Amino acid sequence: MSSLQRFFKDTFIYGIAAVLPRAINILLTKLHTNKLEASNYADNTWYFVFAAYFIAFLTFGLETSFFRFFSKEKEKNVVVSTSFITLIGSTLIFLITLLLFNNTLANLFGFDNPNHLRILTFVTALDLLVVIPFAYLRVINKPIRFTFYKTINILIYAFFNIFFLWFIPYAIKNNIFLPSFIVNYYKETPTVVFIFIANLIASLATFLLLIPYMLAFKLEFKGSLLKKMLLYGLPIMVGSLAYVTNENLDKLLLGDMIGKDEMGIYAACYKLGVFMTLYVMAFRLGAEPFFFNHADKENAKETYSKIMTWFTIIGAIFMLVVVGFITPFSKILLGKPEYFSALAIVPIILLANLFLGIYNNLSVWYKLTDKTKYGMYFSIFGAILTIVLNVVFIPTYGFMASAWATLIAYGGMAIISYIYGKKYYRVPYKIRKIIFYILVSTLFSFLSFYQFRDMYFVSILMIALFIGLIIFLEKDELKTLLKHESSNN
Repeated sequence: MSSLQRFFKDTFIYGIAAVLPRAINILLTKLHTNKLEASNYADNTWYFVFAAYFIAFLTFGLETSFFRFFSKEKEKNVVVSTSFITLIGSTLIFLITLLLFNNTLANLFGFDNPNHLRILTFVTALDLLVVIPFAYLRVINKPIRFTFYKTINILIYAFFNIFFLWFIPYAIKNNIFLPSFIVNYYKETPTVVFIFIANLIASLATFLLLIPYMLAFKLEFKGSLLKKMLLYGLPIMVGSLAYVTNENLDKLLLGDMIGKDEMGIYAACYKLGVFMTLYVMAFRLGAEPFFFNHADKENAKETYSKIMTWFTIIGAIFMLVVVGFITPFSKILLGKPEYFSALAIVPIILLANLFLGIYNNLSVWYKLTDKTKYGMYFSIFGAILTIVLNVVFIPTYGFMASAWATLIAYGGMAIISYIYGKKYYRVPYKIRKIIFYILVSTLFSFLSFYQFRDMYFVSILMIALFIGLIIFLEKDELKTLLKHESSNN
């Protein structure tokens, strides 16, 4: 099996780990929107925004740093244990601090109920402790085990969402027996809290399942190694915080500037763009360890170039399919018509996330050359664009300004990273071909949304034409891949 085929095989398996949780989350969106008013859905969004910020900050970029040093250091166990011990220490400090000052910090962070932050604190602590065990499964090429644990997590989360938000009210309404303490607690507690409790139960279950991997590490701490890992990883941490800002600040600003209802509607429709996010995440899970492990191969740069081209092709098809069938997707996933008013953001968000995936692909140059500070600079640049464009244009254009700001930020980051990458680690990307595929799929997508919406025959025709064009232009590469596959069989 060629390295490219192995990459796509592993990425497909990781894709299940990425797609299934998000796909179930998308399916739960309809349950959430049916049970929550737009303003309460905004509270749900607020909770998960802070969860993303906490994780990005408290991992210190050690996940990516772990891959880098595991591939280059001889003492593999020291890399694993030093990373794990560091996160145990930071998690304990975080847990103690937020529990001691919960009420003050809840007010500072804008939580309406201090209990929301208390639940989030425990969830974050549990999620931090499994970062290195999950990274270890990826670096030793165990995608099936990784996917199994991720799948268990989301199934538990989904089960308790259904239990709390559908079964309990159904049982109460139909006089099905439930213990009185459950009934009383359900009636006294805001509905949105049960989503957070489901999240806590799922995180606890995942932590318990991964304990054997934690106990398998021989605990050795090496301060000099940690220093090198932090020097490599801290710029990535800053970049991750900037990325979370790019992904979430628009929602927070919309809530502050034009109201929680608009924020909730935007956040719900934003989830339709998650189809591309799923694809990008699946790619990143497989690509990051692959890039590091493949760096010393003679044809590494050519392989990276091929991966970029096929990543763009598949992402462009995703965009075209989602936009072409946006109405049935929105009816299935959003439910209430009040959420449909922001559907115009979806094509823009899909294209933005495609550029984000291209940027992640391009990041190979600064990760392999240990110039992670550039990743930090690019992410900060994107965050500044996000902040400025949202603050200036939200009062006039509402959530459409947020969607365009996301596209401009991610597009700008990809362009700048490509320009700098040519100087420090030149990969022979097929730029003209990549731009061509993006332009064609974007044109077809916008025609489908604005001119031929709900005309599914036209959508299918455009998708078929685009795929036919790809087959024609990539026939030689497809023959090569198929030839490798047949020879292996």
